[in-house]
Parts: sequence; structure tokens; C-alpha cells
Amino acid sequence: MRNVVFHADMDAFYASVEQLDDPSLRGKPVIVGAAPGRRGVVSACSYEARAFGVRSAMPIARAYRLCPGGVFRPVRMERYRIVSRAVMDVFASFTPDVRPISVDEAFLDMTGTERLFGPPAEAAARLKQRVRDEIGLAVSVGVGTNRYIAKLASASSKPDGLLEVPPGDEEAFMERLPLTSLWGIGDKTRNRLLALGVDSVRKIRDLPAASLERAMGAACGAFLFKAVRGLDPGIFSDQPKSRSMSSETTFEHDVEDEETLEGVLLALSQELAFRLLEEKASSRTVHVKIRYDDFETVSAQETLPRAVETSDDIREAAWNLFRRKRDPSRAVRLIGLGLANLDEGEGIGQGELFASASEKKAKVERAALDLRKSKGAVLTKARLVSAPPKERR
Repeated sequence: MRNVVFHADMDAFYASVEQLDDPSLRGKPVIVGAAPGRRGVVSACSYEARAFGVRSAMPIARAYRLCPGGVFRPVRMERYRIVSRAVMDVFASFTPDVRPISVDEAFLDMTGTERLFGPPAEAAARLKQRVRDEIGLAVSVGVGTNRYIAKLASASSKPDGLLEVPPGDEEAFMERLPLTSLWGIGDKTRNRLLALGVDSVRKIRDLPAASLERAMGAACGAFLFKAVRGLDPGIFSDQPKSRSMSSETTFEHDVEDEETLEGVLLALSQELAFRLLEEKASSRTVHVKIRYDDFETVSAQETLPRAVETSDDIREAAWNLFRRKRDPSRAVRLIGLGLANLDEGEGIGQGELFASASEKKAKVERAALDLRKSKGAVLTKARLVSAPPKERR
């Protein structure tokens, strides 16, 4: 039985949710993130905004210069989590093996489901239609024999696309891709390849593994050797046995700016904080992953004296880990943030006469979550709230 893997990726997810909730925004350049005039980064943007050159993780000041007529909206992570959960429920109706890798994308192991849903391309089309009918959003789906191929296939088919790479066609599919489309390869790696006269996937494949590792380093060389052959290079490792939750952001361009990196960690922290609240779980173990532009990946983990209870708790612990572990002379390709060894049924302590500042913040976030569920209200952090841009004189 052949492996069948789907990579399902919601198109411009945060911006699409904003357009879903406010139909007047459809067709307009929507930019989700910090407000113009405030420190922060673009968390997501619509395809209309991308036409102006706006990209995720871009400093908001630059996004405003590129697209001053854009519609700037604050990050509403709690709302995105509601929509994300509904989307993941649709995915789970197709297979019990759904592996979310962020709030807006997941891998689905569809091996052995043909009798239920038909051939892979037909099943993918049915999944896309279900998401559109039940949620009102578009999802791009890549179909392959492993996670890496499926990921590249979904990226190649965006927006609102479907692409299957049949068994045996992996190398031919990879050969059609430009180097800029290889997931996990940053600007520095591409420049090093170009300096060696290697400007295509075919030329990388012609190099022996030992030559690649000597030229590019052991980690990057081993990755490239597998990736260009359509093999899974092991980027998406299996989740650890202990229960955990995580999210990560891969930058379209390598990032060195500390403000941008901190802003992304803040957004990831807020996402994980609301997931903790929704699942009534707690954690004392914070994990940070950093992938550099040459594909070397490092990580750091710390178990804290007490459970993290708010997005501020998570961000502070994550930022401390990040700054201790990161080499500031190197550009960053990916940031991942996770909470490990979750305890279910444990949350904010109740009945304490003198609540700590952290506990008070946690109660505020719990109140925000409760308001959202009962009234549909949405609260968000001031740093992520949009303000009208100042008039230009």
C-alpha cells in the first residue's frame, strides 16, 4: 500500500478570516498585524496586499510604505483559533491522523482511505469543497508520497489549488521547481549554490552527497541530497510521545532584525496561550526552535518553576531562551515555539487571596475567551491593535 499524504494550507488565513467576517474587505489589500506607526510586523496579508510586495513577518512600517492604502487589522488570534478548530474538525472527518503544524496548515495521512473517499485527487477535491461549504474559506492541498513533497505541492498550487505528485514522479516534479521554491532553503544557501555554479535542482542532484556536504555543510548538504530527489529530508519530525503543542513561522526571506523576530514570537505566544485556555491545560516547559539560513537547526528548552499562564509568560520565557540560544550574526529562516509535557485539567489557581500579576493576566485572558465564546466578542493585545495611520503632511 503506497503512502498518501496531504498538506492542507489555508490561503492567507488571518486575512481571509477578516474578509470572511467583513465581506466589504473582499478584493481589498488586507494587512493583519501591528498598526501603522507602531512597532511590530505583518502577521498575514491578503493576496491583494501581496501584489504590492507586502509579505508576512515584514516590519509594519515597510508594509505601510509599500501599501499605504491597505486595510490594516489587528491580530485576533482567538477568532482565528475558532476558525482553525472548525477547519481541523473537517480534516479529522477524512482521517484520524491529522498533524497540525500551525494554526492554518496540517498534514493528513490519507493512506488506505481510497475506499472511503476515492483516489487521492478526488479525496482532496472533496476536502476542499467541504472546507469552502462549511467554513467559507479556500484551502490549497498538495498530495504526495511524503510530507515534503506534499508541502511543496500545496505551495505550488496556491491560491485555492490542488496538485498531486503521483508515485514515481517526485524527481521530475522537483526538477521543474526553481531553487527559490525549495522549502527550507534560504537566501544564503541559494547564494552559496549560485557561487558554485549550481543554479537548478538538476545540478544539485548531479553532485555526490559527499561533495554537497563539503560545500554546504553536513546538515544542509544532507538535506539537499534528499530533497532534490523527492525524498523526505526529515524536516517535519514526529511529535514527541509526551503531549505537547507548538507552532512555527517560516520567513519568506531570512530575517536578522530583532524587532521582527520578537514580534513573531509574541504572535506565536498569543496563539499558544489561547490554545492552553481552550484545552484547559497548563505547562511549565517552553521549547524554542531556530533554523538559520544555512538550514542548521538549534533548539532550547527550559522547565520553569511554575506553569506559564498567559501569553506574556510564554513570550518572556521564549524570548529569554531565544536570545540565549541565537547567534546574532546569522540570519533566521524559521522560528518555532512549543509547550511540552502538558497537564490537562490544570489551569489558573482559584481561591487565592492575593493573586499574582501573572494570575490576574491569566484571568483577563480567560475572561476574553469566555466573552468570545458567549458573545462573539474579540479582545486583543494593545500592541497588536490597529490605529488609524497619521495623516501625511
